[in-house]
Amino acid sequence: MWEITWFILIGVFFAGYSVLDGFDLGIGLLWPLLSREGEERDLLFSTVEPFWDGNEVWLITGGAALFAAFPHAYATVFSGFYLVLMVLLFALIFRAVSLEFRRYDARRRSFWEKTFWLGSFLPALLFGVALGNVVQGVPLDEGMNYVGSLLTLLRPYPLTVGLLGLLLFLIQGATYAQLKCPGELGRRGQRLALALVRLFPLFLLPPLLLSLTAFPWAKEKVLPWLFTLLSGGTWLLLLKALKRRKEGISFLLSSLLFLEMWGTVGSLHFPYLVRSTGDSSLSLTVWNAASQEPTLRIMFLIALLGMPLVIVYTLWAYRVFLGKFQGTKKNH
Repeated sequence: MWEITWFILIGVFFAGYSVLDGFDLGIGLLWPLLSREGEERDLLFSTVEPFWDGNEVWLITGGAALFAAFPHAYATVFSGFYLVLMVLLFALIFRAVSLEFRRYDARRRSFWEKTFWLGSFLPALLFGVALGNVVQGVPLDEGMNYVGSLLTLLRPYPLTVGLLGLLLFLIQGATYAQLKCPGELGRRGQRLALALVRLFPLFLLPPLLLSLTAFPWAKEKVLPWLFTLLSGGTWLLLLKALKRRKEGISFLLSSLLFLEMWGTVGSLHFPYLVRSTGDSSLSLTVWNAASQEPTLRIMFLIALLGMPLVIVYTLWAYRVFLGKFQGTKKNH
């Protein structure tokens, strides 16, 4: 019971991070297409400045929960994907630094904008690639250690998952720009979001077909298909909302689409945490990789105390900055 509870909670943490920091990453990826020089660019960057650090709390919480609840899986993933995760970590650091330095270092503003784009692109792609490798499986030895190479991580299935994740981040950023930016900048976000959403089936189809090939037993699982069907319905509603310029509904639907994709992956992958491509008995599951039950119980009590505070703060922050931004000020 406790193992399943923490599997779901960790999924919630990572899904919450994807939705919330997703628009930060999306704005970082799209700013060259959305904004011109000067005030437009300042306005676009100002829409993420109040939120990016609070959004990353969800990623830190998810990583800490994985370490405490499933230490064997944490050790395997972080040692096996060490180079990829270090690149991802430095990208997130440079993204934060670039956002702050851009404001104060006027002479090198163009440089900081470019590093902000790169610091957004790498996480948006690598998160999906890492997730795809975990789902497809990696070579493990009897000590639960990763025994592949860097090239092992660059297989077709993880790359298609990475590209799908990248597209979802782009959609999240475009719908957020439509929601928070006034005038022509918001209209550009709407047009770009509509173009990106139309690409969703093309990006979803390759990992879906590869999943059926790699996991024949997936046909017998009900929940992944249910989430996939729900995502199809959400996609149609999102298209309709964007065409009608329903800004708030569009952003909520793009967030829901992201959550449904996480539901598909989680229900397909359960009860595995890290699948072994060789001997299946070496795979890490919620049962053989979990901490002892007293640890899981205590952690759950801590989560019950801490997570409401995080949620209340998040809602309060978004309430304060509700509405469209005007320059460095918000228009209520």
